Amino acid sequence: MAGIVLGGLAAGMVLFIVSVGLSVTMGLMGFVNLAHGGFAMIGGYVIVLSMNRLGVPFVPAVILGFVLTAAFSVVMERLFYSKLYRAAELDQVLFSIGLAFVMIASVIIIIGPETQPLILPSWLRGQMDLGFTTYRTYSIFLIAVGGLIALGLWLGFERTRMGAQIRAAVDNRKMAESLGINIDRLFTITFAFGSGMAAIGGGLGAEFLGLDPQYTLKYLVFFLIVVAVGGLGRITGVFYAAMLIGVMDFVLKKYVPQGGTAFIYALTILILLVRPQGLFGRKDA
Repeated sequence: MAGIVLGGLAAGMVLFIVSVGLSVTMGLMGFVNLAHGGFAMIGGYVIVLSMNRLGVPFVPAVILGFVLTAAFSVVMERLFYSKLYRAAELDQVLFSIGLAFVMIASVIIIIGPETQPLILPSWLRGQMDLGFTTYRTYSIFLIAVGGLIALGLWLGFERTRMGAQIRAAVDNRKMAESLGINIDRLFTITFAFGSGMAAIGGGLGAEFLGLDPQYTLKYLVFFLIVVAVGGLGRITGVFYAAMLIGVMDFVLKKYVPQGGTAFIYALTILILLVRPQGLFGRKDA
């Protein structure tokens, strides 16, 4: 039982790291960004390839993945996304899903369609004795890192000036603009940070989710479910939703491998019928 919970929590932490950026950018910008998985895929490739082909150590590779993906997202945001902030949702969906296919095709052409393995350093392999059970060291590492990131994001959003500006913009953009908050700059910084977080999630999760060009769309539905259940722009909501979905998916795949994921879709539909704003979102979100 302890192993199932730990495995589910590790999967949930990866979902949280990738989805939290999508939640904040969608809540803040009101942009339906279906290419978010593409940034996770690109970041994952940077991390894995820098380790496997260039010999970059694990931690610097993760930092490199965050920085390069965030920088790439800034270029994309300035060139394309900023032109569609006031466009209809259908236009945003068509643009972002088209961008996702461009990302997939580009990776296939440049690198190839093969799955890229994440070769863990020796200190993350093997088993760890927790006192009450023994479990995979890397899963324990994911839980610890995910918990620290969640705590850091909560402090950043709740205890800093930048966090207060983002929360104000999420709740009421016009009022935030009237108070002198530079929304365009806030958009760019938030989008870059969210894409960087997606890159970290794509790299850390490559060990058990796999990493290939189809990653962009393969897990997109899970990222959207976490955001929908957690509520747009709610750090704690996304965290709890990611833990719920991660543990449920892990348990269902183990005990109901044939079609078990359908229960998650059904549960999501029921939740959204009762609370369209998500379990932790506000009614006016």
